[in-house]
Amino acid sequence: MSAQTGEPARARRRGVGDFVKGRPPIVGLTAYTAPVAGLLDPHVDFLLVGDSVGMVVYGFESTLPVTVGMMIAHGAAVMRGSARALVVVDLPFGSYQASPEEAFRTAARIMAETGCAAVKLEGGVELAETVQFLTSRGIPVMGHVGLMPQSVHAVGGFRVQGRGAEASERVAADAAAIAQAGAFSLVIEGTVEPVARAITEAVPVPTIGIGASPACDGQILVTDDVLGLFTQFKPRFVKRYAELAPLIDEAAAQYAAEVRARSFPAPEHCFGVQ
Repeated sequence: MSAQTGEPARARRRGVGDFVKGRPPIVGLTAYTAPVAGLLDPHVDFLLVGDSVGMVVYGFESTLPVTVGMMIAHGAAVMRGSARALVVVDLPFGSYQASPEEAFRTAARIMAETGCAAVKLEGGVELAETVQFLTSRGIPVMGHVGLMPQSVHAVGGFRVQGRGAEASERVAADAAAIAQAGAFSLVIEGTVEPVARAITEAVPVPTIGIGASPACDGQILVTDDVLGLFTQFKPRFVKRYAELAPLIDEAAAQYAAEVRARSFPAPEHCFGVQ
């Protein structure tokens, strides 16, 4: 209860200052809608409004067609549906790579129109100047290195990163550059475990693993993968904690059968029936 008003105290929404290295691990999941955000909110430290929305919600083959407008619409929905988790919104492909100034305009618009606390962008050494430009102007940035879905065409597909000395050094250099540029945390995706572990030990900011290492300071997965809703493929690093797709199929089939048999709607579902 609030001492001033006598009303129940509202949950404090987490900020980027709550992201620290060490234990307990940081918990993250993706969210794209208000109802799902509300269900996840009590259990996670942050919700990522990822450009993965393009694949799991819109049915695109990659994240590349996602627009700033899409990210704003879904980011605002997640903010409305959550109360305590830090909300981070992805900057979509083509909205930040041209220049630091373009990145600032995109990030500022997304933060202003959604109310989110931070943005996430993909890139390593080549994006360090952009990250520094944003963070020095009050835009909290979550970095993203290793496998970067927005660059799948440039690297020949969704391939595990960090195999071999040259590749591992490249991912490590990317991580160091983004951390030094001022990112408050760093997603490491699709990277061989020893490299992700070494990066976590080396950088001063928390690392968030997805297909990386249990040594990372936190973990994130795509919620639709966790719940068994995205069935087109299942990455090796995903653990499904539920299988909702068969339940939805069963419910839809039962509904269709009852409508065709005229057993739904029954009198209790109608108005004015004695």
